[in-house]
Amino acid sequence: MSALAGHWANTWRKAGDRRHQRKVELYKLRNQAHAAEKASVADVESLMAAHDATNKRWLEYELDVGKLIDFPLMTDVREPLTVAFLRAKREADGLRPSSPTEMTATSRVEAYRKAVDGFSVALDVAEREARRLRDSKFTGPERERLATARQLLKIAEDQAATPAERQAAYKRARRELDGLIVLPDVTLAALEDKISPMLEPGVQPSDPQHR
Repeated sequence: MSALAGHWANTWRKAGDRRHQRKVELYKLRNQAHAAEKASVADVESLMAAHDATNKRWLEYELDVGKLIDFPLMTDVREPLTVAFLRAKREADGLRPSSPTEMTATSRVEAYRKAVDGFSVALDVAEREARRLRDSKFTGPERERLATARQLLKIAEDQAATPAERQAAYKRARRELDGLIVLPDVTLAALEDKISPMLEPGVQPSDPQHR
């Protein structure tokens, strides 16, 4: 009986040790999973920052008509590289989480990473081509119209000019660009917001009667 009791006690102790070891292992696994989740959040934050930086580079074109005049390829949807860039942007924007903690699955993080990298590379390629070509695809008279529009916009934004001069310059610039460069709505809105405070009270550059 004594030997049996000793054997039972030893077996119970070993079982207790195994239970304790399983608890320790489970605790370690939970900590590892928690650490992995934190690393994933940090990765997503880094990807979102890279995404923001690329969007900022694109906004420099969208919010600056002068820059679009200098590099018209950036808004020309007839150009394959521009189309590829815009497609890559839509893909990255579509995969972007609302917050870093929302995206914890490795597969989603990797898909988002690939989209953000593709967005950045596509913008790089489109920018290089736009800077190489500049206005070379336009005819001589069209390039003259672009140059005229560029000068007129400088007058429209010049605080030293009179409101009448700025209004006239803005309207003429729009006419010169018509049919040459497609200005996105956000570009026009940014331009008009910039010019409107300098125009005569009650007159907006987008008023049909002033186009």
